Amino acid sequence: GSCQGNSVERKIYIPLNKTAPCVRLLNATHQIGCQSSISGDTGVIHVVEKEEDLNWVLADGPHPPYMILLDGNLFNRRVMLQLKGTSRVSGLAVAIAKPSPPQGFSPGLKCPNDGFGVYSKDYGPQFAHCNKTVWNPVGSGLSYEDFDFPIFLLEDANETQVIKQCYQDHNVPRDGSGPEYPLCAMQLFSHMHAVTSTVTCMRRSSLQSTFSINPEVVCDPLLDYNVWSTLQPINSSGKVDPEKEVIIVATRIDSHSFFWNIAPGAESAVSSFVTHLAAAEALHKVSDIHLLQRNIMFTFFQGETFDYIGSSRMVYDMEKDKFPLRLDNIHSFVELNQVALRNDSILWMHTDPVSRMNESVEVQVRNLLSILSDSSVGANVTLQEAGYSQPLPPSSFQRFLRARHIPGVVLTDHRTAFQNRYYQSMYDTPENIRLQYPEGLSPEETLEYVTDTAKSLAEVATVVARALYRLAGGANNTSAIQADPKTVSRMLYGFLIKMNNSWFQSIIKPDIKGILGDVPQHYVAVSSPVNTTYLVQYVLANLTGTVVNLTKEECLNPEKTPSSEKEMYEYAWVQGSLDPNSTSRVPYCVRSTVHLSKALSPAFELRQWGSTEYSTWTESRWKEIRARIFLVASKELEIITLVVGIAILIFSLLATYFINAKADVLFSVPRDPGAVAY
Repeated sequence: GSCQGNSVERKIYIPLNKTAPCVRLLNATHQIGCQSSISGDTGVIHVVEKEEDLNWVLADGPHPPYMILLDGNLFNRRVMLQLKGTSRVSGLAVAIAKPSPPQGFSPGLKCPNDGFGVYSKDYGPQFAHCNKTVWNPVGSGLSYEDFDFPIFLLEDANETQVIKQCYQDHNVPRDGSGPEYPLCAMQLFSHMHAVTSTVTCMRRSSLQSTFSINPEVVCDPLLDYNVWSTLQPINSSGKVDPEKEVIIVATRIDSHSFFWNIAPGAESAVSSFVTHLAAAEALHKVSDIHLLQRNIMFTFFQGETFDYIGSSRMVYDMEKDKFPLRLDNIHSFVELNQVALRNDSILWMHTDPVSRMNESVEVQVRNLLSILSDSSVGANVTLQEAGYSQPLPPSSFQRFLRARHIPGVVLTDHRTAFQNRYYQSMYDTPENIRLQYPEGLSPEETLEYVTDTAKSLAEVATVVARALYRLAGGANNTSAIQADPKTVSRMLYGFLIKMNNSWFQSIIKPDIKGILGDVPQHYVAVSSPVNTTYLVQYVLANLTGTVVNLTKEECLNPEKTPSSEKEMYEYAWVQGSLDPNSTSRVPYCVRSTVHLSKALSPAFELRQWGSTEYSTWTESRWKEIRARIFLVASKELEIITLVVGIAILIFSLLATYFINAKADVLFSVPRDPGAVAY
């Protein structure tokens, strides 16, 4: 039978396993986020469900410091700054609000990525720092504050209930006076190794690497990979002919929230990149794509939330000739931003008023806008111009404009401020984009169920695909170009509800099947590639590639096959779907034009850790992150226990000493009376 140790620790502590910490991030000048002391922070639990409950913590309670269990609806800037300004708080556990706060909640900035886009004192100064349009009015900037106590999110309602029960049993104030000991306490561990700024932590890590045999790195740059592919194959290791024009279609694939690796990003990222993937599939089904005079490049940028990491790196690589394309090859730029929350099916087309003052750019932009508008005729989407006097919303396109005047348009569901009231927050969930499924469906049925959200995003993808076909020089009727709502449904389910589903399992390589966790998160992180990057890569390959008749050996080593055109295509040996009659899979080889390119800010390549031109975000390292609750005795009882323990110790030492000193008397062996001496 199995035997299980019944340790003292398990009798004392209840661990909280489903939590997400707030961690420390750093840039060129600041540190943001949270941390605990090196041995963790402990405090008596107090449940705060309404603002009046704060008085007990901040003034009346006799047992500070307190660990607050905060209701999600009170997790806002005003309350947090009150708690930040007192020494009576040792940490915070936040219970997620259900339903999401109706007034909206965004811990991001009112002006996202301010200072790293195109607008500055030298370029459209009237638009710099969101002077003209505040894009995220709900933004509280809470994610960009620095807290010197730990803050954890409680993801499991059952664990929240356990804490509340412990509080009810032991900590509820009786008749206005403090509760009796023992009290229920919580301990949070999230000590961060990096301090001050990226400049400081990178310098320390660099010194350690130079002089130490066992260097201790204290922070890591946020990095990952961009995913890109082309409609017509190009030589990924060579250079595209300078005369060849390419249209870039772009979206971001990352999001963020106050808590580490909690980034559902339904509206801020997923809605747009799923639409982009569906448009790519629709275009690849067109029969005459090889005849188009312009190529189309589908680009998915990673790390855009943190001052445009992915797009700034691609522009840098293009300028330094480290990418197959140069900036001169770009004919035009179409970006899909937040597109799921449309009012009256209107999609807004944003352009840059500054570059449009140049006549040739203006002509090309007008052509771009008219092709997009014409493509929406007959579709359930209306495209409208946002207005000539309005700047671009935060977008990857801004990084390309910093390098040169490129005609481009950014498509969004908002004319001015974001429709998304949960931008960069834990509440930017499937519910936020009205993704609903009927009750009682099995996972397989849910994966295939075509929701209204999927239909509406497929309509946007159809319009975009038709417009791109026309832009690339396509002359045929575009009515046959149609995005598939079924594909969109599968992608929404996989990227928002459950990554570990049968479709995703069938399209990835066997050696990375471990990436398929349950609830998808889209934070860029420091270990790459992250799940989102891998999945976007393989979904794009599945939707736009072709199945080729190669063996596993040939597929894994295409350079050995003369006809493989290794520099034009990427090959992947994927798991395939389950054989209906057995538990084994039927793997196959996919050939596609999907590539990865580095999304690491050029600031780290150039070792310019204090850069104001490029993103400098790093994430601190930490040793352990955990949370637990337990009962704590009064100080008096602890002191009495200690004193009694010391007294017993001294008594036992003295007793041992005397027994040892008189051992010959106490333990002498009596003579045997029958023994006779001769």
